[in-house]
Amino acid sequence: MPQPTITLAAIEQPAIYLNTPSVVLNNQTIEERLRKILQGMAQQNLDSLVVYADKEHGGNFEYLTGFIPRFEEGLLVLHKSGEAVLVLGNENLKLAQHSRIPATVVHAPWFSLPNQPMDTTLSLSEVLQQAGLRGQKRVGIAGWKLFTGINDNNKSLFDIPTFIFLALQSALTPAYELLNATDLFISPRMGARTTNNANEIAHYEYGANLASGAALTALNAIELGKTEKSIAALLAADGQANNVVTIAATGDRFENANLYPSDKQIQKGDKFSLTVSYKGGLTSRAAYVVSQANELHDEVSDYLDVVAIPYYQAIVSWLEYMRVGIKGHEVYELIEQVLPKNEYHWHLNPGHLVADEEWLCSPIYPASNIPLSSGMLLQIDIIPSRKGYAGASIEDTIALADESLRLKIATLYPELWQRISARRNYIREVLNIHLHEDVLPLSNTVGYLRPYLLNKDLALICQ
Repeated sequence: MPQPTITLAAIEQPAIYLNTPSVVLNNQTIEERLRKILQGMAQQNLDSLVVYADKEHGGNFEYLTGFIPRFEEGLLVLHKSGEAVLVLGNENLKLAQHSRIPATVVHAPWFSLPNQPMDTTLSLSEVLQQAGLRGQKRVGIAGWKLFTGINDNNKSLFDIPTFIFLALQSALTPAYELLNATDLFISPRMGARTTNNANEIAHYEYGANLASGAALTALNAIELGKTEKSIAALLAADGQANNVVTIAATGDRFENANLYPSDKQIQKGDKFSLTVSYKGGLTSRAAYVVSQANELHDEVSDYLDVVAIPYYQAIVSWLEYMRVGIKGHEVYELIEQVLPKNEYHWHLNPGHLVADEEWLCSPIYPASNIPLSSGMLLQIDIIPSRKGYAGASIEDTIALADESLRLKIATLYPELWQRISARRNYIREVLNIHLHEDVLPLSNTVGYLRPYLLNKDLALICQ
């Protein structure tokens, strides 16, 4: 496809939406989620499914229960009958009564924090037998990895703690088969979590809206002499938990192995990175702290032509190509064509799915014949790297929705539909990017790139 012509222009900023209420997942959505997982279990002929969770890897567990076990481990044991049992440590026992699916609970004190009481006469394998894991012939384990590309036997690789895995083996003795069943949740081809209904899209748009609004507020606050911490403070929105480490980094990143915003002051000519993410969407930006090209250091004075404009051409191509039904390999090949990997050194999938996690999985890779489906939430994630230059980044989130899903969103969530429509209008009328009707911007800043961060009016647009 022909590449768009890109120019730098003075334009209005996108609108942001503050104090937007959260949308709670309704009971019908939870019931639908449970049906999807039970159907997947039946297709894989599973007697039971053991879903592992900890604070960093709780998405599959939370998909059904509505909560994560915070600073402990936790298990959800789901039987093919629909019976569910929660295996929880000391400080999460009280959460069992709030589970979104009906579940009994058994106590596993080994999941608790160091030196907390572990008073029990049972072994962990006996506790797991109390959860109904006895005599099954085929049991799935859902961790958080798919192990694709390793070998053809990735069903026998597991990513749960050894002490839990050994206890499962002991509980199920003598005859059983354990297999990795994480794909029930996050396989890009058939995983239950890869597509969303109207209620789920409204639920996740809250986070995408929150992240993009906070990011634009922080971008507007960037000034010489301010510290990384002062900018990062603007990214802490509504008291919500982040699902990635927040970035507000000026100059060289990772000095002294530090990942977090510091007291470093912003200086003219610095490269600057900013990232914030909540459930449903991440917003990221990278550019230079200058007002115009002649303020760049000599060695990067051509940044606009060498990095920013080619990158933006790729983003525009990605946005305008997106629609329900295209295959993952087609998107990959498009980006390879407009932003060749051997020149721009991007190495991750050029687009991936999001949900409670910032990275759920990706249907976009070289040989993927997976069609992009209505209900998918996609992160625009193309990361160019040219030696000696700062990066360029406008990561944001869109949803794909066919006519039926769009009608449901518009009917059930009219205020959300107004925000989506306003974002589409801005993208079309100000940025001159033409989205297919299937593409619903969930972030306020989709397509909006400032290459010079001290000039709040200039941004790249299609001409």
